Amino acid sequence: MSEKTQFELLWNKIKERAEKLVNPVTYSAYIEGLEPVDVVNKKIVLRASTEMVAGVVTKNTEKLREAIVSAEIGLTDFALVVEGSETYSLDEVSDSADTPDVALDKRFTFDSFVVGSSNKFVFAAAKSVAEDPGAEGFNPLYIYGGTGLGKTHLMQAIANELAQKKPSLKVIYTTSEKFLNEYVDSMFAKKGAGRDEESRFRNKYRSVDVLLIDDIQFWAGKYGVQEAFFHTFNELFGQHKQIVISSDCPAKELTTLEERLRTRFEGGLIADIQPPDVETKVAILKRKALEKKYIVPDDVLAFLVKNSDNNVRTLEGRLNTVIFASKLHEEPISLKLAAIALQEAINVEESAEATPETIIRATCTHFNVTKQELLGKNKRQELVRARQICTYLMCDMLALPLVSVGKEMGGRDHATVIYSRDKVIELMRVSDSIAKDVSDIKSAVLKQ
Repeated sequence: MSEKTQFELLWNKIKERAEKLVNPVTYSAYIEGLEPVDVVNKKIVLRASTEMVAGVVTKNTEKLREAIVSAEIGLTDFALVVEGSETYSLDEVSDSADTPDVALDKRFTFDSFVVGSSNKFVFAAAKSVAEDPGAEGFNPLYIYGGTGLGKTHLMQAIANELAQKKPSLKVIYTTSEKFLNEYVDSMFAKKGAGRDEESRFRNKYRSVDVLLIDDIQFWAGKYGVQEAFFHTFNELFGQHKQIVISSDCPAKELTTLEERLRTRFEGGLIADIQPPDVETKVAILKRKALEKKYIVPDDVLAFLVKNSDNNVRTLEGRLNTVIFASKLHEEPISLKLAAIALQEAINVEESAEATPETIIRATCTHFNVTKQELLGKNKRQELVRARQICTYLMCDMLALPLVSVGKEMGGRDHATVIYSRDKVIELMRVSDSIAKDVSDIKSAVLKQ
């Protein structure tokens, strides 16, 4: 199904409401003939034939907005364009904000985060930090939860909000791995430049107003970088600068971090993200579908949620599969299409919940290897690839801390788990055979 068709479906739902709100003559003469051409920043972009038509529509802005909101399709407003017009152009609805001087994904905002019973506390905490960074009781903010539940989204939402509303503040969002690499570079710089590099590293992180570091558990057992961060933490905290940290487990479980760091993490606000309930999963899928400019029927959303785990990335992957099938077969998204696309039957009993053991067993069967070979140390290429895919599937299908995934995979360390996960994600983009291996094993797990 083309993007144009999707825009028309959205616009038809809006018109059903608008027809009841706008004067009949105005509706038939000016509004009904508008052409939907895009969706930008939760606005539907409508093309008017002339500036006169656009002017009349503008006089009915409030009623048209009411129609958009009441249509319950995730949009909140509209924008008008007229070809060749300087008054009504797409430029005015495009996102023209300057790119902040931090490595952020601009899609990760508070508005795009789906709030449910499982995450409303941590969402409120993150919003409070963005509104008043450094406030007593919220510093540091320690966010923890399983893979794919939204920690990074909230971290970057804080940074994006600050970049937009408090541009005078110096904000750094980084990952623990990047922080570690910069620390190592500063320690092992070439002779003669070492002191300058060390000073540069120290000044970079101690001169900020807000410091956000993702996946702190990556520093397990790395005491040099822990020492560096300990002093950075003290410097910032003493100046009432905001610190936000995320991890895949509570601070008290980070036993390989120094006690003095753990106690500082526990001295602020600790907020965990629980796995989403069914209603939140459906809301997440609706939001993701809208971002992709697709309307997905409620029965299909319920079907996608029914046989899924708690990982939001997995949910989005299932949605992407169905959308791709819709494009491939050039037919609207339906329950039947979704079932075929996911190679699942609609009326079968609910699949068994994925576990580390079912993923390991399905991987061994697929690659015809033993469990001992899969979890062992043999470096044969086929075993390494099977091991990496199994690791990726555990990260993708289970809401487990990465440290726990490493234990299930024969005692691999955190860095190895991250490498394997990211390697498979990269390979799936360029290799159809790897993507098929992953899909086939995942289907086998869900049918066990």
